[in-house]
Amino acid sequence: MLDSFNYAFEGILYAFKTQRNIRLHFVATVLVLLSSLIFKINKLEFLMLMVAIAFVVMAEMINTAIEASIDLFTQEYHFRAAIAKNVAAGAVLVSSGVALVVGFLIFFPKFDPTIPRVLTSLQKSPSYLTLVALLLTILAVIVGKALSKTGRPLQGGMPSGHAALSTVAATTIAFLSSNGLITVLAFLLVLLVAESRVENRIHSFVEVLAGILVGFLMTVLVFQLLVF
Repeated sequence: MLDSFNYAFEGILYAFKTQRNIRLHFVATVLVLLSSLIFKINKLEFLMLMVAIAFVVMAEMINTAIEASIDLFTQEYHFRAAIAKNVAAGAVLVSSGVALVVGFLIFFPKFDPTIPRVLTSLQKSPSYLTLVALLLTILAVIVGKALSKTGRPLQGGMPSGHAALSTVAATTIAFLSSNGLITVLAFLLVLLVAESRVENRIHSFVEVLAGILVGFLMTVLVFQLLVF
């Protein structure tokens, strides 16, 4: 029995060490658990979160096991092997989608009552705040590229300037608009910008993600300090 537990933990450690998505899921799990403490969810909501988390992690680990089993038999492309891997990856995607829905249904009502007050305050904010956020973001991008010694001022490097500036625009739209659909469409454009930078190999995924975080945090900081 002890060996069985050891083998099981070895499987978990292998997946954590070798699979990037598993590590992302664990980071998301930590953030969700911390959020559950902040928002003081009840036992039923906590149970739903744990089931959703376990569902995603189990699907990812099964996907890893299927990939390892297929690679054991063949390293060459075969359409049946591709089908097996794609279906397993699809299972992970479905479980992740369900987890997102569960998280939204649990956490959104917790801060929903404060949204109208925040939107009213933001909509009355000075128009120059957007310009301030843009200028500070550009400065942060230039400093980041200078420190990392990567890319050119308008191309490549850490972080992505295009991703950062598009995120500033989308976040400002989210703050100033009371329409959820407009907000979703704005951030969809951010994803398209980010995807194009990675697909054209101008930036890596990490550089694009860093740009998005810089743009979002800078905009939030500006509006937080100068509005509230």
